[in-house]
Amino acid sequence: MTLHLAVALAGDSFAADHWIDQVGQADEAGLDFVTFDDTFGRHGPDAVLLASRLAPLTRHVGLVPVATTTHTEPFHLSTALATLDHVSRGRAGWQVRVSHDPAEAALLGRRGPLEIGETLAEASDAVEVVRRLWDSWEDDAIIKDVATGRFIDREKLHYIDFAGAYFSVKGPSIVPRPPQGQPVVAALAHGPDIWERLDADVFFVTPADADHAAKLVRRIAPEKKVFADLTVGGHAPGDAATFNGTATQLADLIQNWWAVSGIDGFRLRVTDVAQVTDELVPELRRRGLFQPSAKTTLRERLSLPVAVNRYQEATRA
Repeated sequence: MTLHLAVALAGDSFAADHWIDQVGQADEAGLDFVTFDDTFGRHGPDAVLLASRLAPLTRHVGLVPVATTTHTEPFHLSTALATLDHVSRGRAGWQVRVSHDPAEAALLGRRGPLEIGETLAEASDAVEVVRRLWDSWEDDAIIKDVATGRFIDREKLHYIDFAGAYFSVKGPSIVPRPPQGQPVVAALAHGPDIWERLDADVFFVTPADADHAAKLVRRIAPEKKVFADLTVGGHAPGDAATFNGTATQLADLIQNWWAVSGIDGFRLRVTDVAQVTDELVPELRRRGLFQPSAKTTLRERLSLPVAVNRYQEATRA
């Protein structure tokens, strides 16, 4: 078993070549995935559209854009992310984010900001709606029956009939079920209000040291994947522990944390992917800590279970 390795990218460049170069390096190095930061108030490219632009130019690396649930319709999120999964052939993910910033609310003009508890409750409903919409087409719903002139078996499309405090969505989706069934859902979790309320597959945590990481892992459900965020020198300081040192020293830290804490991997916040790919990845491989996966989908790379279609199973029951 080897650890998982990812990078978090942020930036305001609209130059395609910049992103192609950065994500291309991650792809060639065999990193498990790249996350793309985004907020409503940020100047820069839309993260989901950016990931879709990069999908046909990469072969292995997972593409996980941030998309905010607050002020956003989950139907639109589901179709955009399902499309990303199709164009990447099963390498899509989604980092869920909420917003309770009055300035961001004003940008959209739909309503005022919500309190943090409400934004999380709304996000929980949004994730549920998105997941149901991804399941609303059975895997074999497209039949392309020339003899009868039918393209879709309508019996294999399902209404999701979701009615909650924040959304009322009938469905089904307008995009066929994603190749992964369920693209990987992730969230940055600073506490139990996130990991206990959001139905995510992967949680990013921000431990101060290996012991802190171990405590967080013990508090999160064992079927979830837990990645420790580390800020690698030069990146803007934030909520994660910051590392400044050589690649060998960073490999020492990663080896110690992984051995002690039980985390599944690391997401390194960097300004340049070369900070990871040039020296760190070779050093981790030399130590036998990291081995690029030959799996073709992001779910498989992260050893997540096959996504069972809830409606298909209900029909067969």
